[in-house]
This record gives sequence, C-alpha cells and structure tokens, in this order.
Amino acid sequence: MSERRARVERTTRETSVTVEVCLDGTGQSSIDTPLPFLSHMLEQIARHGVIDLTVKAKGDVEVDGHHTTEDVGLVLGQAVREALGHRAGISRYGSATLPMDEALVTCALDLSGRPYFVWRVPLPKAKIGEFDSELCAVFFEAFARSAEANLHLMLHSGENLHHIAEICFKSFARALRSAVTRDPRAPGVPSTKGVL
Repeated sequence: MSERRARVERTTRETSVTVEVCLDGTGQSSIDTPLPFLSHMLEQIARHGVIDLTVKAKGDVEVDGHHTTEDVGLVLGQAVREALGHRAGISRYGSATLPMDEALVTCALDLSGRPYFVWRVPLPKAKIGEFDSELCAVFFEAFARSAEANLHLMLHSGENLHHIAEICFKSFARALRSAVTRDPRAPGVPSTKGVL
C-alpha cells in the first residue's frame, strides 16, 4: 500500500507555513517555528501519533503568537485531510484518555468530514514560557476546521498549566493515530453513506 503523504503551504501577510506529513511514518519530526512551546507540542504529535511531520513556520510573533499558531493548525489539518484522500479503509474514530502527573485529559476524534470542535479544558489566561495558554484551543479548533474533523477535548483533573496543555497534545496525537489507522477488516469508506 502506498504511503499517505501530503505537503501543504500557506502564505499570508502575517505568516508563512509549510507542513509535510506522512501518516504511515515512524514518528520522526523536523519542527521549526518561532514559538518554542508550539514546536515542542508538534514534536509530541509526531512522536505519539507515530506520523512523520515537518513544519516550517514564520509569523508575526512580535504582535503575538495567535496568527502563527492558528495557521499551523490550519495547515496541519489540511495536510492530514489531503493525506487521507477519500478516507477509505481508515478506522475513522480515535480516542485517548491520558495522564501526565496530576493532569488527565480525554481526546475524542472523528474524521467524519464534518468539522466540529468542543473544548472543555478551562485554562487560566497565562503564559507557558512565552506561549499564551489560550492558543491551545486556537490550534485545535483550526485543525478541526481544516481537517474536517469532529474533535472534543475534556479535562478531568489538573493543576499544572504545562502538564494540562502537554497532555492535551499527547492525547490528541494518540486519538489521531487510532483514527488514521488502516482497518484491514473494513476496506471501504467507514460510513453507511459511502462517503465522508
């Protein structure tokens, strides 16, 4: 079976983002963004999602990190969508409930072709390094929209802001890993409609 790959570029007056993804990779990553915490989280997606991921991003971070974070989410979502093609043979659904010390988060994902985003992770407006905590939701919402995915994240417990944010990305990675996995027992499109 051929590897499911995509390369997507997006350039605006605010950002320049290129993402390459291989859904059948081994978790290798090459990440270059002006936001160190975002770069670290993208490495988590590659490693725990077992996808190969290259991200090169520039943006107007002198304003703030919003435009760059959102556009990286948009381009990653589009790359995943393109790599999936017609989505035939995929598991479609993925979920993961993962701990990181005191923090516990569930991510549930449906690669349905219908974008919807639910964020039940109450975070104080604060910095994680130089990264605004509210940008976590911005990233995931942008991914859900451009990947045409139904994405839910829910916090069960947690106090440390870094732990909560990081386990959101790791649980997302594991849910994505499950959802894109090929199911040999169901080679067609995983929908009674026949299309996603």
